[in-house]
Amino acid sequence: MKAPKTLFTCLFLAMLVSATLPASADVTLPNVDNKFVRVKEINPTRDAGYVVGDKLERTIILTVKKPYELIRESLPIVGYEHRYRGQVSGVELTGISVEDETFSDRSVHTIHLVYQVFKSGRVVKPAILRGEIVKLRHNGKTELRQLRFPSFNFRTSPLSVYGEVNLKSEMSPLIPPFTLSTVKEEQVLKIAAGVLALSLLGLLYILGANTWLPRMGGAFAKAYRKVGKLPDNEEGLKQAIGVVHQAMQQVAGHSVFGNNVEQFIQEKPAYQPARPEIDRFFHLSRQVFFDAKTSLELGMPAKQWLRTFCRHMRDCERGLTPDLQADLSPNLQSGAK
Repeated sequence: MKAPKTLFTCLFLAMLVSATLPASADVTLPNVDNKFVRVKEINPTRDAGYVVGDKLERTIILTVKKPYELIRESLPIVGYEHRYRGQVSGVELTGISVEDETFSDRSVHTIHLVYQVFKSGRVVKPAILRGEIVKLRHNGKTELRQLRFPSFNFRTSPLSVYGEVNLKSEMSPLIPPFTLSTVKEEQVLKIAAGVLALSLLGLLYILGANTWLPRMGGAFAKAYRKVGKLPDNEEGLKQAIGVVHQAMQQVAGHSVFGNNVEQFIQEKPAYQPARPEIDRFFHLSRQVFFDAKTSLELGMPAKQWLRTFCRHMRDCERGLTPDLQADLSPNLQSGAK
């Protein structure tokens, strides 16, 4: 009579213990054959320097070949706190997303995991993202297998340094000095220098009187320099007019006078913007050499006007449009008849 009573008591205790076990108790399963699975991991780019609140993103690309398939319910759960050597590691899974692709002979699962550090120590300490365990099912059979992902080791750092630190002794001779990247600033500086150089070159081309740049050694460029060197008297004025006549004949390839200006403009259309000033120049030449009684209003000394006229003609021979309004007096817009 005692044996049945004892057996009944043992069965009751076994049922009581099994009822108190959690439904999610972990069961160790045989490992799946490596020929049926392939794991590719994409880990964080650094393995040190993490402080409390930092996040580590990790991606596992799991390829499962038929006849096995992944049990989605075995994936890690958000909020699960890892343990390291039996103690809470302070690293918690805060996010998980899965992308599935199914093929005729396999299925590919891209698992994105986001972990967050929730601990801070006084010194640098090692930490680990343990290898998550997932379960696989054999199609058509009841057998289950498990697969452990590779773990990832990293180190956490304190938010502040306690006590005195001797940087000379703490720095490793194998670590190069920290430098700030100046690539962006150097690019901006080079672009600014290039724009400045082009601007100065353009300004030199427009205002320069030298002949070492293309189209800067023209006849009127030389005349501009020669007129500027002549004396400010009557003889200097006559010489200046002769210099301008010589430059105009050099450009035209023949003699140019007041009665064939139109022919000159047709042959050299680049000088069309200075047509009113060309007519005024021939009026000035006739007044100085042949008809001193004729009055011609230039708005400035004749020698100065001649130099300005040469500059306008120099702009024309360089393919530029002279600014007559800015350089000449409004009175010059109407020539002497």
